Amino acid sequence: MDSALFPNGVTRSSPRTFFLWTLPWLGLLAWGLVSAFLCLWKGLNQTNMSNVFAFALWIVFDLAVIALGAGAFFTGFLTYIINRKELKDVINAAVIIGFICYSGAVAMLGIDIGQPLRGWFIFWHANVHSMLTEVSFCITCYLGVLAIEYVPIVLENRKLEEVREFRLFGHNLHHAMAVFAATGAFLSFFHQGSLGGMFGVMYARPFAARWEFYVWPTTFFLFVLSAIAAGPCFTILVTKLTEAITRKKLVPDKAVQTLAKIAGWLLVSYMVLKIADTLAWIYGIVPSAGFSFSDFFRQGPYGAWLLVVEILVFGVVPAIMLIVPSVRANKQLLIVACLMNCAGIVLNRFVFIIVTAAIPVMPFDRFWSYLPTWQEWGISMAVVGYGFLLFSLSYRYLPVFPKERELNPTLSR
Repeated sequence: MDSALFPNGVTRSSPRTFFLWTLPWLGLLAWGLVSAFLCLWKGLNQTNMSNVFAFALWIVFDLAVIALGAGAFFTGFLTYIINRKELKDVINAAVIIGFICYSGAVAMLGIDIGQPLRGWFIFWHANVHSMLTEVSFCITCYLGVLAIEYVPIVLENRKLEEVREFRLFGHNLHHAMAVFAATGAFLSFFHQGSLGGMFGVMYARPFAARWEFYVWPTTFFLFVLSAIAAGPCFTILVTKLTEAITRKKLVPDKAVQTLAKIAGWLLVSYMVLKIADTLAWIYGIVPSAGFSFSDFFRQGPYGAWLLVVEILVFGVVPAIMLIVPSVRANKQLLIVACLMNCAGIVLNRFVFIIVTAAIPVMPFDRFWSYLPTWQEWGISMAVVGYGFLLFSLSYRYLPVFPKERELNPTLSR
């Protein structure tokens, strides 16, 4: 075991143990590569997407991981712009999680567009009237920002730091992180919002259509707020999972509690606005479109229970848990609250993407159902495998957690 490659003063598992750990994630990647090959070779007829479900499982995963990856830009904003110094103990992990989420989402989109070699058409032949054009620009640029933020962490590897040029370049990038954090916050605000705004202007689909605030539908702001409420919780979940697997304390409680508290109050704000938005939709948009609330849930598997689960179970309950200090201080309850928060955001994206398309809007139309193929699941699960692999490699060879040695003195060498 070449300990010279590991961060200074910490222990890591043997090569054999690490290799065994990577096998299931390599298996997911292999499944995804086979699925991607079939989709690129034979076309999107390998999926159950159609004119009805043009946005399907991949886009649910895309919007979900983009929301969960929001912990990167929001934690960077809090660390470098708001100057919450305690969050420097978790910022490296947040950046890596964000990079995994966004690069995984872009890779899935490469398969989703059917002809990835023509992906550059998005930029060269841009449809300036489409919100997706702005989303494409912002996601691509922000992925570049995340790569720039990831580079200094990579260059802190002990072997790479021995190269003087790498060491100086990494240190200079560290000094400019505030600029990149501000740029990332700007880019993320608009693409998170535009992803939601896209559904809000689907006036032919009253289930998703919303009122406008100036030129933006209310879903624009709800998507931004939900992402910055869930992103920090996802960062907490990943760090806690890493601590459980490694049996080490990696992040000081103060950093975790700060993130959880901020996420809790953001979730409270989101739930207040979400409930107000839902009530305005029920008593405003729905009757004006000639429907009643029950019309949207009269058939099919997507009943009104989805609304109750999303808002009450995975919204109001974790919001209360995260803002109560005694509950937040309990490690088990904190993990439960973070899981519920993240599940609520994933469910929200699922509802907007799948349920919106499934519900009929014409009296002669029928309820549509959708079941993903194994190829769709394979490409989606490949992002999970990729995420575990990249984070595991980063933890093994890079100083992801600056306080690891200090928090585990008996395990330091």
